[in-house]
Amino acid sequence: MIPRPFWQKRIEQAWEEAPIVWLCGVRRCGKTTLAENLGPERMLYVNCDLPVVEEMVRDPQLFFRSCDKPVVVFDEIHQLRDPARLLKIGADLFPDLKILATGCSTLAANGKFRDTLTGRKRTVHLLPVTWDELPAFSVPLPQRLYHGGLPPALLAETKKPAFYREWLDSFFACDIQRLFGFRDMNRFNALFEYILRQSGGQFEVTRSATAIGITRPTVESHLRALEITNAVTLVRPFHGSGQNELVKQPKVYAFDTGFVSFARGWDPLRQDDFGPLWEHLVLEHLQASFPDTPLRYWRDKGGREVDFVLTLRRDEVDAIECKWDPGAFDPSALKLFRTWYPKGRNYLVSPSGVPAYSRRYGDLEVRICTPSELQP
Repeated sequence: MIPRPFWQKRIEQAWEEAPIVWLCGVRRCGKTTLAENLGPERMLYVNCDLPVVEEMVRDPQLFFRSCDKPVVVFDEIHQLRDPARLLKIGADLFPDLKILATGCSTLAANGKFRDTLTGRKRTVHLLPVTWDELPAFSVPLPQRLYHGGLPPALLAETKKPAFYREWLDSFFACDIQRLFGFRDMNRFNALFEYILRQSGGQFEVTRSATAIGITRPTVESHLRALEITNAVTLVRPFHGSGQNELVKQPKVYAFDTGFVSFARGWDPLRQDDFGPLWEHLVLEHLQASFPDTPLRYWRDKGGREVDFVLTLRRDEVDAIECKWDPGAFDPSALKLFRTWYPKGRNYLVSPSGVPAYSRRYGDLEVRICTPSELQP
């Protein structure tokens, strides 16, 4: 098992604030492995897929009282009949116990969690292998972009289409159908695969419904399910000055570069493919590093765009541009953005930004760096 210390630290920090940590993320992203890496000497691991577990936790007080470890892990806890009651009793009656529960989605998505445990839990969204984790996994960046960041796919010697097809089928059967009751796998996968092919671009519901041949309400409900289960991220536009900016239409990003390249038929990757996939990897780094900060993009009605915008300080916004080759950067959109929002830092994020350095484009100063320098 390859350690993932960034995420282990994130879990420990969450426990300092609340007794329950909800570890969510798409299937095969490494939730179970991460939980096991907490250490068997301090952890009781409970696999809730096993039928016997239902009987084991039937009396929650007795179960927690007999626990001789400081940490209890409930893996795939949504499989239990009444998981919310189990977690609530654990948090309220055994305050010295630390509880980790895993699942693919937010608690509110599951009808079994009518009590969303407000005040008793913190959420950690586990992402596919991030930029900073690549040295630990001993894989080069092009392989990460091509295979994606799910550990079984990332570490495979070759990219196997069967893995991605099987994952899509399992995702619908084990997560989407169970949580949302959707019955038509073909319609759902048609939308998901459409998003994979359009990933990184603007998303318009009516146009998408027409392109796929399904209704607008179906697109909206399926898109919401994909967002809840962390399979897609909607990045909404940043605006405020009202000066010819987009204010509504989001961009949609799929959760993993391996699935994007698979759906687009990019086999093998060409030079032009690295830029769009690199933008996805930067987004994942931002999601990991700034989990409580809304990510935005900026675009005017003339089509000039800034990839990502972060509001971290009052009256200041950080602008982040993503380029596989920093020599191909056109600063015109960023210059326009700064005429309206002059305060904040400017970043050009590139895999070749080591060591980091600053460059001036007229009056505009831009920091050229890797994702590692994008810290709070």
